[in-house]
Amino acid sequence: MNKLKLFTLFFILCFSVNAYSHAVVTHSTLEIETVPANQPSQVTLTFNSRVELDLSQIFLVSQGDHMQLVEAENGAKNGQVIIHLPALAPGEYALKFNIFAADGHLSEDLIRFTVADEQ
Repeated sequence: MNKLKLFTLFFILCFSVNAYSHAVVTHSTLEIETVPANQPSQVTLTFNSRVELDLSQIFLVSQGDHMQLVEAENGAKNGQVIIHLPALAPGEYALKFNIFAADGHLSEDLIRFTVADEQ
C-alpha cells in the first residue's frame, strides 16, 4: 500500500509543475531592432507556450499613460505573436499585455521601448 501512495504522490507532483506555468516572453524583436519613427511597424514576441489571442489583450502605452489596444496575430511558430504598431512619433512607449496561455493561465507584463528619430 505504501508503494501505491508513493506512486500517486510522485504522479501528482510531476504533473502539477506544468499546471502552474504561465506565458512568459522568451524573445522580442525589440531586443535587436528599433521601432522606426513615423511609420507603421511590427513587433514580434515569442512566448514559452502557445497563446490564446482571442482571450488576450495587448495595449500600446504612450506618454501620460494613454493606452491604445493594438492588433495582434499568431506568428508562424508556436507561441509567436506579431503585434501591429501604428506610426509612432519619437518618444518613450511600452507594450502592456494580458496574455492567456493555452493552459488557461493569465500573464501580465510590460515591455518598454523607445522610438527615436533616425539621423
